[in-house]
Amino acid sequence: RSKCPRFGVDRMKVYLDMVTNQPHQSGRHFLQIPGPTNVPDRILRAIDGATIDHRGPAFERLAMRVLSGIKPIFQTSDPVLIYTASGTGAWEAALVNTLNPGDRVLMAETGQFSTLWRSLANKLGLDVQFLSGDWRHGVRAADIAAALAKDTDYLIKAVCCVHNETSTGVTSDITAVRNVMDELRHPALLMVDTISSLASIDYKHDEWGVDVTIGGSQKGLMLPPGLSFNAISNKALQIHETAKMNRSYWDWTAMLAANKNGAFPYTPATNLLYGLDEAITILEEEGLKNVFRRHARLAEATRRAVAAWGLETVAQVHSEASNSLTAVMLPDIHNADTFRAIVLERFNMSLGNGLGRLAGKVFRIGHLGAFNELMLAGTLSGVEMGLSAAGIPHEKGGVQAALDYLSSS
Repeated sequence: RSKCPRFGVDRMKVYLDMVTNQPHQSGRHFLQIPGPTNVPDRILRAIDGATIDHRGPAFERLAMRVLSGIKPIFQTSDPVLIYTASGTGAWEAALVNTLNPGDRVLMAETGQFSTLWRSLANKLGLDVQFLSGDWRHGVRAADIAAALAKDTDYLIKAVCCVHNETSTGVTSDITAVRNVMDELRHPALLMVDTISSLASIDYKHDEWGVDVTIGGSQKGLMLPPGLSFNAISNKALQIHETAKMNRSYWDWTAMLAANKNGAFPYTPATNLLYGLDEAITILEEEGLKNVFRRHARLAEATRRAVAAWGLETVAQVHSEASNSLTAVMLPDIHNADTFRAIVLERFNMSLGNGLGRLAGKVFRIGHLGAFNELMLAGTLSGVEMGLSAAGIPHEKGGVQAALDYLSSS
């Protein structure tokens, strides 16, 4: 029995609490949150490789493979930088590399993560113009157009959108945003968060005219958390040369210079890059279009199950419903976190919680990454049994509705 000096707790007691308060549950745990997602065995085995010299020739070959191989996932020929960080780090990198202190940025509220991105921008000293939203719809291009049309002095330097809002299960039309920017000939940069859509929902950095795309490793790329990405247009690179925001770790200049030689300006997450290399291979084997079709098919089956249960999704417009996750609303008198706890205890399945203003009101089903029909059937079965166990009014037959769709599509 020994004390942990940092936390002042009895380490043996912590261990005993872990093993005695968690009864054994046979079978696999169903991790059905919208990320981090299930990591395939192939990727786990790749990560399990021996750590190598990150200044040696073997690492150089690895780095060159992943720096090249990640580009088709973004559907770009532009540089893609890889940071050892969560997606929040990639948000910060996008802002500090292209803007000046006090610059105005236009952001649209679509859910918890657009709100967090605004908070980060505020902390960096940027002037955020925030277009309010109801968390049930995507970015409204008309609202973007109205704000930009009033900006005759071009004070807005960047338009920031979340492609797929992980807290709500709502996807935004980025092409519509780009179109209104082009129609108004507004010079602002377009920055897009694809953390829960990359490698799950069709996204075209080049074709859609995005200047900085933000990505993360722990969702469609099927990796553990720890890597994030910036895909960078030539326009953004040119603006970067004169941008005055303070930066060090996030500096694109240092990253780009090192990457040319298959290196990083600091110690990279070598073993996660092994996993990324394997993830790229897996996506190539399936084919990106097939990956998108699979996600769309499983998402539609999920939505049909929710409709059959007589429940409501957060997304109110079918064309905006996410193919990465589905956020399901419960009747007002029922707490979604209580429901999730019952599902975890009874069926060993983790569902996503409600975030921000949706806390306690919704649960989220993740159906992205390494995911197939049988996994979805098990997930929906757990939800349907959980609804009964929690005494939540619903219609029977949601699982069957999903199976019927999967069998016929």
